Amino acid sequence: MNQLFFDQIGRINDTLCAVNMLQWDARVMMPAGGSETRGQQIATLKAYARTMLLDDAFGDAAADALENADNESNRKAAEAVLAARVWHQRIPTKLLKRLDEQSVISSKAWADARAKGDFASFKPYLSEILVLSRQMADAIGYDEHPYDAMLQIYEPGETTKSLDTLFSALRKGIKPILERVLSRPQPRKDFLYRSYRVADQKAVCGQLAALLGLDMNRSRLDTAVHPFEISFTRQDVRITSRWNETYLPMSIFGTMHETGHALYEQGIDPSLTRTAHTTDLIGLYAVGGSSFGMHESQSRLFENHIGRSASFWERHFGLLKSHFAEQLSDVTIEEFVAAVNRCEPGFIRVEADELTYDLHIMLRARLEMALMEGSLSVDDIPQTWNEAIREDLGLEVPDDSLGCLQDIHWSSGYIGSFPTYTIGNITAAQIMAHFDATTPALRDAVKAGDLAPLRSALQKTVWQYGRSKSRREIIAGIGADPEDCSSYIAYLAEKFA
Repeated sequence: MNQLFFDQIGRINDTLCAVNMLQWDARVMMPAGGSETRGQQIATLKAYARTMLLDDAFGDAAADALENADNESNRKAAEAVLAARVWHQRIPTKLLKRLDEQSVISSKAWADARAKGDFASFKPYLSEILVLSRQMADAIGYDEHPYDAMLQIYEPGETTKSLDTLFSALRKGIKPILERVLSRPQPRKDFLYRSYRVADQKAVCGQLAALLGLDMNRSRLDTAVHPFEISFTRQDVRITSRWNETYLPMSIFGTMHETGHALYEQGIDPSLTRTAHTTDLIGLYAVGGSSFGMHESQSRLFENHIGRSASFWERHFGLLKSHFAEQLSDVTIEEFVAAVNRCEPGFIRVEADELTYDLHIMLRARLEMALMEGSLSVDDIPQTWNEAIREDLGLEVPDDSLGCLQDIHWSSGYIGSFPTYTIGNITAAQIMAHFDATTPALRDAVKAGDLAPLRSALQKTVWQYGRSKSRREIIAGIGADPEDCSSYIAYLAEKFA
């Protein structure tokens, strides 16, 4: 095989890992005044990575690597590089640079606007992101809808049409379950809103991440406005959470969610480090997960299928009580499990229960589709958002910080990424249904408090492949249909029965 091929991919991955480090710092530690120059730094490094990708000698090396590939992994790596070169040759360098710079500036403006609940101050930044996203879609190309082009960045194979079909079936399945649950008395929840010291939350969340299997020698837990996971190879995978002194579940399940992401990155085959199979050559992002949706499936699996299960808390409720003895002194395990699994429509997506979560996602996807095609203006987002929340959840949004300003995604330029959260929910249920059908002992081990067999099964089924297998290939490998949400609906129906 052509050594230039492997060496150049390694350099591209190194550069994008440096970008990730700058992104992590911007969200965790950077002083507020650094956003403009940080955007320029990130844009410069990504442009450098793109220059290496489009280098003619590297293109020749990729073609040679494809012709002389001695195994399937190397063949797929060469194909990925050649496809990415074609992709990037369509997109003007100035457009990518402008989008990278604007995303950092807009993210800072979003954080300020969110703190004030002031959508008007964020409008010009979002409008600019939208203009750049439409230009990106035109450069990428699409057959039917500009949103289709953006979806390919995050979830290859999905289209506006496929999502419409999937979301229609999902909404039809969720609505009757939701109606039945909301007709019942609500469980007790008062103890979730007591005073929980931030330092104690940080301590318990670090312990919970380790209990789920996160190797803390290769990770760390920090604070961010919006929780996220990011990696600089499998050897350094970082997570963040946020802390609410008067609402305990935010930090606990936010941490479990990001831990699921991190376990995926840490579980990738070491031989794939610094290769095309741990590099998103389209999005110019150092990441090992095969797609955003597959990544989300792992975070939702550990947050919900494991983290909210009665069997998990039967073994670890004592850990919470050791940190919060006074706050939980009058709370039973059964009451705690019922409270954290309650169905209660709310304003915030990341705090939503499992039955209403996807309604939040479908709203955002619908708005993105309309914004991209021009049928919705930026000015009309708050009103349209609030009307949808009223219709879907029966709530009146009090201010924009609890409404259309709650997510960082639009300010970061991630138009097209929201559907991957629901795809992740569906995929997680498909994977667990497959394990239940083929390896029921896994569930028994989980109930006994042993997560090692589950992690091993996920490593074998999903994690090890990095980006060498797509989500659709992985799901097909377990005999499931990526377009079928029946396993997910069955999971929700059983859980909330």
